[in-house]
Amino acid sequence: VLMDFPQLTMTLPDGREESVMKRTTLVANTSNMPVAAREASIYTGITIAEYFRDMGYNVSMMADSTSRWAEALREISGRLAEMPADSGYPAYLAARLASFYERAGKVKCLGGPERTGSVTIVGAVSPPGGDFSDPVTSATLGIVQVFWGLDKKLAQRKHFPSVNWLISYSKYSGALESFYEKFDPDFINIRTKAREVLQREDDLNEIVQLVGKDALAETDKITLETAKLLREDYLAQNAFTPYDKFCPFYKSVWMMRNI
Repeated sequence: VLMDFPQLTMTLPDGREESVMKRTTLVANTSNMPVAAREASIYTGITIAEYFRDMGYNVSMMADSTSRWAEALREISGRLAEMPADSGYPAYLAARLASFYERAGKVKCLGGPERTGSVTIVGAVSPPGGDFSDPVTSATLGIVQVFWGLDKKLAQRKHFPSVNWLISYSKYSGALESFYEKFDPDFINIRTKAREVLQREDDLNEIVQLVGKDALAETDKITLETAKLLREDYLAQNAFTPYDKFCPFYKSVWMMRNI
């Protein structure tokens, strides 16, 4: 963050370019710092976010990572001789995670002048060995409404952001249908078709490994090429280039439609 963020800029409504760091607050606690500091850092971050929210701003909070925070909770719980639960984590782990994520949302602030602010929480979870049955991961998945699953294989192929489109999901799709239909009535169908193509590609890859691509039907070959376009030209993004760091919604829709 300290090395890359100073290089990032954002375009203001008046057209000026401004460094992202001018609108960023960092709360840094490394793994070798006192356990109490690691446990308190996430609450410090969300409190700062709520402060700016109450000023009428829309705030994004990134917590990296909630797994380290949960480990701090486990250490404190052990020192207090509390009854351990799964994997030694305290029994109240899920409740603490829920109380943290539930502090996100859009609010109408008290007092004057009248203003509305919001906090969006993006929490990173680092399950050991990618095991989704890890208590922190399973508790988090039961709380959050959106999940982006990072894939090490995609990162090794230099595909960024390395979000696995097969395991990622959003529970807000139904709530946003009216917005999508108002903006573009065909978007929902296009998105569904794109997901089907990517899922079909994953199924075909297993066949290709056994019999080779030449043994596939022509329609399946077209499916693989279409999925390749989606992966390399639509889902891949370079945040350090001016033309690719931001993609408006209308452009995303037309890119999918053309593919």
